[in-house]
This record gives sequence, structure tokens and C-alpha cells, in this order.
Amino acid sequence: MDFNDTPEEAEFRTEVRAFLQQHGDKFRTRDSFSRENAKEWQVIKADAGYAAITWPTKFGGRGGTEIQQVIYDQEERHYELVYNVFRVGLGMCIPTLFAYATEEQLERYVEPALRGEELWCQLFSEPAAGSDLAGIRTKAVQDGDEWVINGQKIWTSFADTADFGILLARSDFDAPKHAGMTFFFIDMKSPGIECRPIKQITGDSHFCEVFFDDLRVPDSQRLGDIGAGWKVALTTLMNERLAVGHTGGPDFEEIFALAQNLEVADQPALKNAAVREKLVDWYITCQGLKYTNFRLFTALSQGAQPGPEASIIKLVGAEKQQEIASYGMDLIGMGGNMMDAELAPMAAAFQDSFLFAPVSQVAGGTNEIMRNIIAERVLGLPADIRIDKDVPFKDLPTGPGK
Repeated sequence: MDFNDTPEEAEFRTEVRAFLQQHGDKFRTRDSFSRENAKEWQVIKADAGYAAITWPTKFGGRGGTEIQQVIYDQEERHYELVYNVFRVGLGMCIPTLFAYATEEQLERYVEPALRGEELWCQLFSEPAAGSDLAGIRTKAVQDGDEWVINGQKIWTSFADTADFGILLARSDFDAPKHAGMTFFFIDMKSPGIECRPIKQITGDSHFCEVFFDDLRVPDSQRLGDIGAGWKVALTTLMNERLAVGHTGGPDFEEIFALAQNLEVADQPALKNAAVREKLVDWYITCQGLKYTNFRLFTALSQGAQPGPEASIIKLVGAEKQQEIASYGMDLIGMGGNMMDAELAPMAAAFQDSFLFAPVSQVAGGTNEIMRNIIAERVLGLPADIRIDKDVPFKDLPTGPGK
């Protein structure tokens, strides 16, 4: 592995830093889901060619490389900039359209998404189908040149304000679970869609339940062949895992700074043996993540597809996020229960991170799924025995029956 930037990469990093130094401070935010300045920042990025670096120039991208996108993301994170509002659309939905949509559809939908004018959501998970996504029950029935959709999705980010969404539905209940799905993109303002925001423990409502009641979707909005929805969904899932790999929240630098400024048992926290042991453990974890990221970046820089590194980074990073947040709250003491950013120590960053940490352990694949991937692809352990692969979905115990 070569951990150093090539001369071309170093030049690009310098260019990115100059751009962020000029514009970044204005758009700093404590809430990465805030939409107040998100659209304005997205337009500035798009005009400068940083909103979607790897996309073709004809669609507003830069025509750049994967490693250039990685470099930009690394530098942008130093500024705590808003990015989650558009992450689903730009990181998952539009890349799926690039793979399966027509040229006319790309010309219509890509640039408005890139500039933050239209928001996209991903309609995959259901009450009975999360980690086992192929267990979805939302039903799609073809009616001439249209499809009629009935069913329910859950944990859909920004569905209540999204303009469009990508949808995976079951079109053939007689086929095995992975073979009977079809993939669509839909207008979220269409009749037959009801969105119900879900109140989170943080007090926010980023996620929604979505209900479809005889939603009619033109066949022209089908992506991929009928019954090939799982193949299309894998394109989305591969992009999703890379998009959610960075968990955010206070990291080693923040917990170390906190320990420098607090006392434990009438002495500086850094002199406490238990605190020092925790800090050493997290430093080692962060170094492991750093070099695993370098391995991933090296593969991208050489034009190769990433292996299981993304799963390792996501698993370890998500667990580290929760551990550091929890310990930070413990060190703060009673102040760790305060959520008011103006009153709480360190602007309640540890509290926010702790409450949001479970999302990082579910989104883009649960920790258990990540462990399965690592077990099979890194350790070479046998895959789980699956008895449902060749059975018609309607005959499965989790199926809807007749």
C-alpha cells in the first residue's frame, strides 16, 4: 500500500483546501441534517465542480476519479458541513439511475438533484424486511402501461419532503424471493402515497413510514427488467455502504480534549489510569481504521473495486462512535444529561452522538450483517445455510400467503 498522495492527488487536495477555506466556515453546522444552508452550499459545490466529482461533466459532474472524491470528502469533514440531506439522493439514488435509466431520464433528473433542487429518498426497508431485504412484501401488479403499488416501507429518510424515490417491490410471488422483485423510481407527490414521520429519541424526525395505496407508476419509470429488481438493488446497496461508512460524531481528538479539561476523583482525568486505558484503546482503534481506510483508498486510486474494507470500517467505526459518546457523557457527569447546546459542555456533541449512534449500526447494513460479510470474505468461513433460495416466496413462512 502507498499511503502518500501522488503528485496529481496532492495538487487536487491543495485545490480542495483552498476552496473550503474560502467557503467552508460560513456553512459549518452542528446538525448535519439541517436544511437551512444545505441547498445554498450544494449550489456552491456544484458550480465549483465538487458536488459529484466522479459524475460525467455533461450531467454537472467533474468527470474525476474515485480517489478525488475520497480526498474531497476527507477535507470537507474538517469543516462539519451539511451533507446528510443529499447523501441518499447523490450517494445512492442517482448512481442507480446512471446504471439503468435512459438518457432522457438522466437529463431530466440528475442536475436538479445535484444542485439540491430536488430531494430523493430510498424506499427499501419494510417492517418484515430489513437485513433480509429480499423478504419485502410491497406488491407491484402490472396494469397495461402502469404498475399498481400497495404496501408499506419504513425507516425512509426524508420521505415526507422528498420529491422522488427509488422503490423495490415484489412483482411475482410465485418466484423465489430474490427473483420476483422489480425496481422503480417514483414521484413522491403522487396520489396513493402517505408519509408518517417517526419521532426519534433525539427529538428529530428524519425517518418516515411510507404507505402505498393503489399508487400508479408508469412502466417507463421501471429500472431494469421485470423480475430483476434484486440486481438493480445491489447497485444501490454497494453505493450505500460506501456512502454511510463515515459515522461522524466526536472521535478520539474530542474525547482526548475532554479528558484534558476535566477532573476525575480530584485529579486531571488524564492522570486517571482507567481513563488513560480507554484513551489508548480508542487510539489503537482509530489507527486501525486509518490504515484500513488507506487500504481502501489505495484500491480506489489504482482503479480497483474495494473489497470488504468498507464493511470493516463501518462496523468498527459505528461501535467506536457509541463507545466514545457514552464515555464522554460519563466523564462530563450530570452535565452529560443536558441536551441544550448552549449550556451543555462541548455543545452536547457527545449526547447527540450517543442518541444517533444506533442509526450508524443499522443504516447500510447492520453490525451483524457486517460481521457475516467479514466472516465469509476475510476469514473464509462458510456462509449461513439458506433453505429459502429456491422456494416460491408465497410458500415461505414469512410470505403473505394466498
